[in-house]
Amino acid sequence: MNDPTATTVVSADPGKQFFGHPRGLVTCFLVEFFERFTYYGMRTMLLPFLTAATVAPNPGFQLTGTEAGAMYALFAGGAYLLAIPGGWIADQLIGQRKAIFIGGLFIAAGNFMLAIPAPPALFYAGVFVMVIGIGLLKPNVSSVVGALYEGQPGTRRDAGFSIFYMGINLGAFVGPLLAAGLLGEKINWRLGFATCGVATLLGTLYFVFSQRYLGNAGLPPRDVPPATRKRTWSLIIGIGVVAVAVTLGLLTGDNPPSKEQLAMGMFVCQVALAVAFFGYVLFFGGLDTAAKKKIGVIIVFFFCAVLFWGGFEQQGTTFNTFAFEYTDRSALGSWFADGQHPGSWYQSANPWFIIIFAPVFAWFWVWLGARNLDPSAPLKMGIGLLLLGVGFLVMVFAAKFVVSTGGRVGPVWLLLAFLFHTFGELCLSPVGLSNVTKLAPAKFVSRMMGTWFLGTAIGNTIAGLVGGQFAEAKADQMPDIFLVMTLIGVGSGVVILLVSRGLRSWIGDAK
Repeated sequence: MNDPTATTVVSADPGKQFFGHPRGLVTCFLVEFFERFTYYGMRTMLLPFLTAATVAPNPGFQLTGTEAGAMYALFAGGAYLLAIPGGWIADQLIGQRKAIFIGGLFIAAGNFMLAIPAPPALFYAGVFVMVIGIGLLKPNVSSVVGALYEGQPGTRRDAGFSIFYMGINLGAFVGPLLAAGLLGEKINWRLGFATCGVATLLGTLYFVFSQRYLGNAGLPPRDVPPATRKRTWSLIIGIGVVAVAVTLGLLTGDNPPSKEQLAMGMFVCQVALAVAFFGYVLFFGGLDTAAKKKIGVIIVFFFCAVLFWGGFEQQGTTFNTFAFEYTDRSALGSWFADGQHPGSWYQSANPWFIIIFAPVFAWFWVWLGARNLDPSAPLKMGIGLLLLGVGFLVMVFAAKFVVSTGGRVGPVWLLLAFLFHTFGELCLSPVGLSNVTKLAPAKFVSRMMGTWFLGTAIGNTIAGLVGGQFAEAKADQMPDIFLVMTLIGVGSGVVILLVSRGLRSWIGDAK
């Protein structure tokens, strides 16, 4: 049987270029474009589909807000959690290319399962299949991009990643507009899910037929001893068998856990995993005092990331609910039968703002650096959290207008909140992995990078759980809910700013 991921390895050919970059960058660009199209399109539809009435013209499963939020938490939190073993499997066993190929097939299959008008059990199985696929694909495309620039100047590598990240944000921009808004929300949710499946399938097929441009990047590892490979496969199979057995035991028992209990259980496991890992590194990692201080800084950054993503990723839950239920969508309403533009469209605001303002922020940091004014990493973290809080403060006033008028508010409130959160992301997000690689001891770098994905996973889990509670809240409770989130963002940001000088001294000479 032919291996569909096999390819003829070609040497670097200066003629096969893309605006001065390796031709393989186009392959990775389009794979990530279609994958993010699918992820953000499906994520946007998940909550409104699950809560839609079963007898509605565009029916869903009529779940409660808390149930739907828990499903969102299991999906988004699980996808980022499985990115950790997904990268490890590629590094140790099958290589990034096969991981991308298999992951793409799983994501496409999962979406096609969501598109089938069947009982909820098949839908939930499709979500689980998608989570596995995202865990395999997501961490490995970036690794292939990095391998394309091995031995090349850092400025060229940075430019290549900038082009690659443009593919991420273009996919995240188009997915909610087309798959979720025009097709899923306005015609049929199942059509939207099917569109996401087709998109990922197209990206995967393009990857298969264009991977000859990747050269040696992403091939299976050759330096892993057979004995190690066998042990790794045995470990993976063992973990898989245990996971399936536990899942079947829970779901087929007399008192199967609710969706909320499953999501909360995953959250507890995620936190326990983080505590256990950092505790091991600090107390049993054989590190000196200076190295332990740097680990302490990473722990602070990790905590900041959890808080930030826990608020920021409510775009798919809390903010999505606000767009559908409390935002005046009459603009362009004449284009649609119900007189409203899709609520899903607001999920495209963040990637659009990223596309516009990322070059501005990049230029601004360089401009400050040339004048020796570039803020330290802890300072950028604190500013990012402050901006997160300001975005929620905007929503406090929006919610108060909803309560006082008994109606809906204009789109400007949501867009302004998204803008502040985007500015926060541009301050905080680039600092994360960059400083993990700088601060972590060499023997822990790979595992620390995996742990950073764990922070994102915890944040997404929190976003689902909190968003579910918001969906069940009454209108007059919204101002207080947003105020609590404001205080968390602003308060944590102020604390980080106050301790930033001390953290900077712990960082030491790591630039």
